[in-house]
Amino acid sequence: MRVKPAYVSETPVLIVGGGLVGASLAIALDSAGVAVTLVEAAKPRAGVQPSYDERNLALARASVNGLKAIGVWTHVADRATPIRYIQVTRAGEWGSTRMNAVKHGVDALGWMLPARELGEALLHRLYACTRLTHLAPARLESLEPIQAAWRARICCDHDEKFIDTALLVGADGSDSCVRTQLGIGVARMDYKQSLFVSTVMPEHAHACRAFERFTDDGPVALLPLAEDRCGVVITVPSEQVAAVSALDDADFIALVQQRFGWSLGRLCRPGRRHSYTISGVAAQNLNASRGVLVGNAAQTVHPIGAQGFNLGLRDALTLSEMIVSAADPGDAEVLAHYAARRAHDRHGVMAMSHGLVRLACLKQPALAPWRSLALWACDRVMPLQSLLVRRGMGFRGDSPRAILERES
Repeated sequence: MRVKPAYVSETPVLIVGGGLVGASLAIALDSAGVAVTLVEAAKPRAGVQPSYDERNLALARASVNGLKAIGVWTHVADRATPIRYIQVTRAGEWGSTRMNAVKHGVDALGWMLPARELGEALLHRLYACTRLTHLAPARLESLEPIQAAWRARICCDHDEKFIDTALLVGADGSDSCVRTQLGIGVARMDYKQSLFVSTVMPEHAHACRAFERFTDDGPVALLPLAEDRCGVVITVPSEQVAAVSALDDADFIALVQQRFGWSLGRLCRPGRRHSYTISGVAAQNLNASRGVLVGNAAQTVHPIGAQGFNLGLRDALTLSEMIVSAADPGDAEVLAHYAARRAHDRHGVMAMSHGLVRLACLKQPALAPWRSLALWACDRVMPLQSLLVRRGMGFRGDSPRAILERES
């Protein structure tokens, strides 16, 4: 007979992982009146949370709607830069696609925001939660299935806590321990690429324009930021990472200029440079017995198209919506319905990201005319562009109510 440990607490929902997606889910549940416990390995400071890093996030319009709905956007709106125009090209080929917010009846297609800024806004909002128990720094040590629940052993401040929960949520990233504990398999894709992020000052004002350019060595993007600066995201093959890391500022700028071109004139004054390995992860299932995955624990997509956080936030807001209306948050039918609702959006984004990096950056001259024709069609055939823009803004599949457009 199992002996119940002393000092076992209970929570309807236990979220493991307090990064951008896990924190958003905790806030959404708290806003809806659901008690939740959030376990995060890092101290509750933006400077030490790994996902609140130096990347610049391209937030889809739907994501900003969702952040407004859960009370986060008000803490960071004045630091975000709108994206009003997007241009997509392929180096050495004639096709291009241009998307203009005004043409599609909106004030912005999305907004740019440093991940660290969004992290600080999430922490600010977390401090205002009234139904949230936030354990940080803390880590999940083990899980034990009990009747209609999981019992989690948490190490926190050199002490052990036992928490019984009706629903365990894995929001703990690409190498999710929750996913492993739940017995959910995973498919991995090594793109043999890394990305470098930095900032530059362009000769010509970015005017809220974002640029994505495909090349043989991978995509490069220049993204509008505050104070007339641009965020740089440049992808390089794995074998070139050491060489690019060793470049001085002048040579790094020369590399970006050569890969990106001259659409914004001469680039100068690079900021700090950070590199990240690119890998793809896809969980074989989103749900298990009284367990569910969100964000990078569910899927980690190639950064091309900047869909990672946007997809994860839609996971979180969909799950929150379903938990709020459920008598039992861990009920098998509820979790199966969650997985079904997320299937179209999830598989669509993963296929798009994988397909773009494989086709748009493939060193195949025979594909050049077809790629150019596809970019031309996306530029000139308005029903096709409208579909792409709507999906790019984050409206696809069975969307959570929080991301939908509201009359101002």
